[in-house]
Amino acid sequence: MAVFTGNNYKGKSQKERIQEITEQLEAGVIAVFESDAYKAYLKCMSKFHNYSLNNTLLIALQRPDASLVAGYNAWKKDHGRQVRKGEKGIKIIAPCKYKVELDEKDDDGNQKVAEYTGFKVATVFDYSQTEGRELPSVGVNELTGDVSDYRKLFNALTEICPVQIYSEDIEGGAKGYYSDADRKIVIKSGMSQLQTIKTMIHEMAHEKLHAKENLDKDHPVDRRTKEVEAESVAYTICQHYGLDSSDYSFTYVAGWSSGKDTKELKASLERIRSAADDMITGIDKSLEKQAKRETQRISRDDAR
Repeated sequence: MAVFTGNNYKGKSQKERIQEITEQLEAGVIAVFESDAYKAYLKCMSKFHNYSLNNTLLIALQRPDASLVAGYNAWKKDHGRQVRKGEKGIKIIAPCKYKVELDEKDDDGNQKVAEYTGFKVATVFDYSQTEGRELPSVGVNELTGDVSDYRKLFNALTEICPVQIYSEDIEGGAKGYYSDADRKIVIKSGMSQLQTIKTMIHEMAHEKLHAKENLDKDHPVDRRTKEVEAESVAYTICQHYGLDSSDYSFTYVAGWSSGKDTKELKASLERIRSAADDMITGIDKSLEKQAKRETQRISRDDAR
């Protein structure tokens, strides 16, 4: 995996600092598709699914084991924690707004001002680099893969899936499939709970990314790319909820990425990131609703 060098930015302009980070980011896109690096990246993305693609890559390149990041002041003011002395920060690119006075005035004679959005290098620190007040939870809320949570996650997936999911006997080695023509997902019956959940997410990723109406006609993707994207989304979401999906294999990813340019690889990474983010957000909302209904049920039972 490419190593983020953490260059000394002293004496360099903001533009030069951003340029350095961008160049390392571009180099990291290719490197991240090596087997171990790609797995580390997806694990990082599972924790920071709502971060931009570029910042997710930057965090993964600099600190693959990061669990929860925030700025120096945010840790101190919002969480009651202090960054330990000597800790090296994680550099990300953050948007910033600035105002420019225009050479004209408004109807009241006041100088007109235009507001623009630019970018700056920002520094964040991981939870492990801080000390102080304990947080209620670190990173994502994990279901830990315990079978007792199987029904909750199964129901959440079923609820957010835009097509019907069926359980059937499937001949051959396939564990499931998505039919675009019939607008349905079929999961092989009789599998373990973990395999069922993982397969459901994989096929839902196919529907989300590769349904006919969701494909980019100007940028077609081949079957192998579709499989890489769907497996990557499934792996990311399983990691997010603490499910053990270590049997996933990424050895073929390097072969798939060979010969593809940076723009093409980044396009796939962005599709993976966006799909995983949308699905995790939907699953979380469904789980929250289930928990609320369960709390209300217990309250009603206690009142009887």
